[in-house]
Amino acid sequence: MKTLIISLKLLVFMTLLTGIVYPMFIYLIAQTIFPEKSTGSLVKVNKQVIGSELFGQKFESKRYFQSRPSAVDYQPMPSGGSNLAPTSQTLKARIDSLRQAYIVWNELPENTEVPSDAVFSSGSGIDPDISPVNALLQSDRISKERNFDSNKKKQLKELINRLTENPQYGFLGEPRINVLTLNIELDKI
Repeated sequence: MKTLIISLKLLVFMTLLTGIVYPMFIYLIAQTIFPEKSTGSLVKVNKQVIGSELFGQKFESKRYFQSRPSAVDYQPMPSGGSNLAPTSQTLKARIDSLRQAYIVWNELPENTEVPSDAVFSSGSGIDPDISPVNALLQSDRISKERNFDSNKKKQLKELINRLTENPQYGFLGEPRINVLTLNIELDKI
């Protein structure tokens, strides 16, 4: 009986420690040191939350930059890829379809080399970034939809260059642009 009581006390103590005390301690540290990141890197416009820097979103208007394709329709719960093998005929058909849709949507010549991030979803299915090449290929469509003159077209290209992030630590990953941030700044032109 003595062993059972000790076990129950230890269970209660560890439950309180690992289930309440430790999570609250970590939460307070995160709120103190990284307040923006610990709340999901939410993006607000006019005090209204419109998204997160961490999750891709669907932009359906031709007036905005489009995110990369999503295998989970941009739903963060559950996130995930398609899990189709590189030899899958379904994957090949999907890529061909997405490539053709990208060319039509952006009014590009049929022989345009479409960047991979325009036809492949990320592993999570909710990647918030696109490549600078992808953004530049979309810029003519956006300029046309917004009736930009040559000065504003130049501003748009400068915006793409300014918002391009280099690989992390100079060597991890590829140059990228956060689509939500890009679209917010686009509305300011």
